[in-house]
Amino acid sequence: MTVDVRRARDRFTTQIGWLDSKHSFSFGGHYDPANTAHGCLLVNNDDRVAAGTGFETHPHRDMEIVTWVLSGSLVHQDSEGHSGLITPGLAQRMSAGTGIRHSEKNGGDGDVHFVQMWVLPDEAGLRPGYAQEEVDLAPGALTPVASGLPGHDSAIRISNRYAGLHVARLEPGQAVELPDAPYLHVFVPRGAVELEGAGALAEGDAARLTGQAGRLTATDAAEVLVWEMHAGVA
Repeated sequence: MTVDVRRARDRFTTQIGWLDSKHSFSFGGHYDPANTAHGCLLVNNDDRVAAGTGFETHPHRDMEIVTWVLSGSLVHQDSEGHSGLITPGLAQRMSAGTGIRHSEKNGGDGDVHFVQMWVLPDEAGLRPGYAQEEVDLAPGALTPVASGLPGHDSAIRISNRYAGLHVARLEPGQAVELPDAPYLHVFVPRGAVELEGAGALAEGDAARLTGQAGRLTATDAAEVLVWEMHAGVA
């Protein structure tokens, strides 16, 4: 049983004027062979995109991509004819499958802040797909947002039966019990929490838990993203 705390300041960073992106794992030109995944999770990018800018059309294949917006709005368009405006409290999933091209642009007047997370699908060559749904977050609790786990009543389904994303918005002093799973990834995009057995996690910090659960208590108003995973990347 292990808890591996990764501090915000130690993340890979991409800054290109319109984009401030922090990468929890190897991504693009940033590569560390010892930091390519945790459980099923391959990408956890903490992105801020300036108004009037964004990611131009680019391709993906055989990946389940989940996006969670914290502030601002994000406009999605793809080669399968899907489009959407993603705002806080709305979950988005794009299944790249056999191949899809999409763009992501800032849809507002200020910065858009969002976290984008990638997991592998159960099988390659699936049909590309898209979904977005409003999420009713239970106050002071973990809410399943995007999941392929059997029995998970989540807003969005993903094509990975071993993984599920929970989100919690916590006021100071509120606590949640983490799921019991072989792999957990806890990311704090906003606020601050105390993780049992690991100590304080500030904004941008993450914890990778293996074979260990625990209790998470907010020390400031916080938003927390928790991946529950029952398999790793082969």
